[in-house]
Amino acid sequence: MTVESNVAHRVLAGDIGGTNARLAIAREVDGRIVFDLQRVLRVRDFASVADALAEFLSHAPAPLPAHACLAWAGPIDGRSARLTNGAWAVDADALASRFDLPHLALVNDFQAAAAGIDRVAAQDLVVLQPGVADPDATRLVIGAGTGLGVAYAIRGAQGTRIVAGEGGHVAFAPLDDEQSALLAYCRRDLERVTAEHLVSGSGIVRLHAFCCARDGVAVPPEVAAEGAVAVVRRADAGDPAAQRALRLFCAILGAVAGDHALSCLATGGVFVAGGIAAKLAGRMADGTFRAAFNAKGAHAALMRGMPVWLVRDEALGLRGAAAIALADARRA
Repeated sequence: MTVESNVAHRVLAGDIGGTNARLAIAREVDGRIVFDLQRVLRVRDFASVADALAEFLSHAPAPLPAHACLAWAGPIDGRSARLTNGAWAVDADALASRFDLPHLALVNDFQAAAAGIDRVAAQDLVVLQPGVADPDATRLVIGAGTGLGVAYAIRGAQGTRIVAGEGGHVAFAPLDDEQSALLAYCRRDLERVTAEHLVSGSGIVRLHAFCCARDGVAVPPEVAAEGAVAVVRRADAGDPAAQRALRLFCAILGAVAGDHALSCLATGGVFVAGGIAAKLAGRMADGTFRAAFNAKGAHAALMRGMPVWLVRDEALGLRGAAAIALADARRA
């Protein structure tokens, strides 16, 4: 593998989650991120990120870019990290050495998601709550997939600083009697119930199991076998327990997003990302999410003024990783 000497227009980007590893060779054209090569690999099909990257790069045109960025679904410890919801670990220096990538950045996946917001096409943003974004205020990016990710994009005189943490692991706070019963149900198996336990792919399965238990019916075998996909399919077919599970999902996601938005006063806009919300676009827009988002007591009017968008671009994190690598290349 050879390294390209002038790579300001071409970078390697990766968005590594608990389920999928999205990888691309990317460049910028008129302010847009364009993928010359893009693949989505199943994490469970590879023993390590190095094996997945080797498979991807075997199809990449030579020479390879010198600048790269991997967005990782888990906390970053210097130049290493582990997936929060997966077995993979990464040592960025070892990876850079193996694949001859002299400039390899390693960032949290929602740092990349926040960096990618301005690269999303207008048609991939669905208004969940109208409003006028303050261009100088903080933005919130939150999204559910295998886990629940959160990042704040804080505007300042020196530009935008993105703060990504593990906000999906805040404690679940029930808002009504049904959710209090849900908390008690979850505490039979979980010592500490977090937002991610409910607002994620496995969370949908847990919500459905709760609704089935309330109805006194068994969880259908297809849900046990297929997970959240089967719950959505059953809801679309009119199954009451599955429909209530998805309403609970939207309500809890709305409440959690609202709590984070209130914490940082995200009057710059709230962006709901992640593959699950995008697949539930119709349900996300039916008012359940919005009502829970705004239900903040004395600050309800403040919340109603915050614009909220649903991001339908599942490559958001990949675009953000590419944007970070491109910025590094320009500074080189």
